[in-house]
Amino acid sequence: MAINDISRISRPMLGVLAVFAFPALAHAGARFDPATHQFRLDGGAVTYAFGVNSAGALQSLYWGPQLAATDRLEAVTPPDLSGMDPSSSITPQEYPGWGRGFYTEPALKLAYPNGARDVVLTFVSGHAEGDSITVEMADIARPLHVSLRYTIDPATGIVGRSAIIRNDTAAPVRIDQASSAAWSLPQSDDYHLHYLTGRWAAEWTLQDRAITQGATVIESRRGSTGMQANPWFAIDRAGLTSEENGPVWFGALAWSGSWRISVDRNPMGDVRVVGGFNPFDFAYRLKPGETLETPVFYAGYSDQGMGGASRLMHHFERTKILPQSSAPKLRPILYNSWEATEFAVNEKGQMALAEKAAQIGVERFVMDDGWFGARNTDHAGLGDWTVNRTKFPNGLKPLIDKVHSLGMEFGLWVEPEMVNPDSDLYRAHPDWVINFPGRPRSEQRNQLMLNLARSDVRDFVLKAIDDLVSKNDIQFLKWDYNRNWSEPGWPEVDPQDQPRIYVAYIRNLYGIFAELRKRHPKLEIEDCSGGGGRVDLGIMGLTDQVWTSDNTDPFDRLSIQDGFTHAYAPAVMMDWVTDSPSWVNKRTTTLDYRFLSAMQGSLGIGADLNKWTETDFAGAARMVAAYKQVRQTVQQGDLYRLIRPTDASERAATLYVSPDRRQAVLFAFLHSSTKYDPQSRIHLAGLDPEKQYRVHAIDAAPGAVGETQSGAYWMRYGADVSMTGDFQARGLVFEEL
Repeated sequence: MAINDISRISRPMLGVLAVFAFPALAHAGARFDPATHQFRLDGGAVTYAFGVNSAGALQSLYWGPQLAATDRLEAVTPPDLSGMDPSSSITPQEYPGWGRGFYTEPALKLAYPNGARDVVLTFVSGHAEGDSITVEMADIARPLHVSLRYTIDPATGIVGRSAIIRNDTAAPVRIDQASSAAWSLPQSDDYHLHYLTGRWAAEWTLQDRAITQGATVIESRRGSTGMQANPWFAIDRAGLTSEENGPVWFGALAWSGSWRISVDRNPMGDVRVVGGFNPFDFAYRLKPGETLETPVFYAGYSDQGMGGASRLMHHFERTKILPQSSAPKLRPILYNSWEATEFAVNEKGQMALAEKAAQIGVERFVMDDGWFGARNTDHAGLGDWTVNRTKFPNGLKPLIDKVHSLGMEFGLWVEPEMVNPDSDLYRAHPDWVINFPGRPRSEQRNQLMLNLARSDVRDFVLKAIDDLVSKNDIQFLKWDYNRNWSEPGWPEVDPQDQPRIYVAYIRNLYGIFAELRKRHPKLEIEDCSGGGGRVDLGIMGLTDQVWTSDNTDPFDRLSIQDGFTHAYAPAVMMDWVTDSPSWVNKRTTTLDYRFLSAMQGSLGIGADLNKWTETDFAGAARMVAAYKQVRQTVQQGDLYRLIRPTDASERAATLYVSPDRRQAVLFAFLHSSTKYDPQSRIHLAGLDPEKQYRVHAIDAAPGAVGETQSGAYWMRYGADVSMTGDFQARGLVFEEL
């Protein structure tokens, strides 16, 4: 028998105790010990282990700091706690089905035509290869099979888990709940849960609550990721974990449709995290021979606090998730025309804006909404992806040629998943929208949703956008999505199969993105959903950047960006400099303050350049040039949240350190100074304590010389970044000598 493989074995009894003692291997990866039926994944500084217990169930054994290769773990089947809590319900199972007295959150629940609604999964076989593990499970009585997939990233120790459910029976099976994974944490009573919530213009609010008895459910029932909550979690230990120290378990679901993550404690107090498809309104009929694959649920561990968890996730996203992860490209500085023109776009006006944008060093010019069909307001035109010849009598080519002649790439706004009732497309195909027959079709933002689950609708959307890109020299699409689902019906299929829409829509959306990228390898796409309403590791794997929020107020953005970066990399976070006073709060801020706020991710400009003064243009050109000098560190370096912009803090400070630690960029902000109160020095992090670093203002003139001190000095003694006044900001660059 091969060391990393095991054939089908008898499932009932594998021994009360199973122990592994792997040889002392130096390399990370996946391993399986067939003698003990146990599995182990090692990567980064993390070990994840699970095995088969005496009942044939797959049981979690360990998840945390890396263990020695010779360390021994035991798969102990706990005895019944009582007649009320049998062993099956208190065992930390890797992928529990609902059945045999299981009372906590299951990973799988289904129903058979004869009325039986339980599933009890036991081990069949396992295989480890490279950085991945596959485990085959089967129901104890029926030919219902589940393949569990595990991967580990060698650099970060982040584990990816998913399941493929296969119906090998002779009749359809209805899946009522299908999760990607059930994660079990080491036993403790001091866990705290962190997660992200929000709404339009107020996304990415970090929540914190103690994990006690009773489940916490974070979810979206909207058909998409949603702003109300995001499919990310972090769990730390109260009193032990801070921003830069202590244990944190964290994870994110790679799915852009309805989802749910449940965090609870079983009767023994063990903390469990179960996540995947949202079971609300979910009834997926699996016909004989068919399979259903769940999204991947990624999770990791850090012993360097919330900051360390974020940096691991950022590195993983940049190197494993993003489309250009093998050769990451720096995000270009873009200009977007929306706030200058809204729907009133035309050839002359856009050319004038392009000339102004080029003056300040912009690298990508994006024309927003209003260029197509009868699109003069948001009441009409969606779905008609042909150029409005009144606004652009010669098509888009003259504008695109102008933009390219100015040394900039050209981008365009689209919203292909939507249709206005007042459009040629809807008049021709009113059946193409998501709807319940005989029920009202609820409009949001005067639009309905095309049913991408239909193959003809999917093909139409793909062709429309492919034609647009093929016939025009376009480098970038801002792909918007400005409403959530209602009346989620699919009248063309059997009523029992209509709930498949929740999966089929997203799979076809992913397919459209993948095919567009295949046909146009240089095309880049920004994911947008009325702001940050569809940001997750699923959509991120097919797009190059995401729109963080429609709220561009630079002070509000400090907290919005703080929440965002807990889960997602600054490299994908689009931030715009817009006009003052801001449209959101009528708050007045300086141009430098607005730039420094937006420079903490991927920089964009969305102001009305037609209203700018010569001083504005000069200041913007100075800050754009400064950003280009630090862009690589900001987008691809390590982020340290030195002072978080919480309600209790008058200050905020973030630090970005390049991977080679030769450059660090500090952004510091003051809300308001009070009573001549002194401000403490800001202590940097991540520098080489033995090296010398010279500091200068981010927009300092060439050759400017600042203070030089060791990395140890800047980290332990700190930097004096005192400010007075309201809404003040400073940017400092620390360069190794």
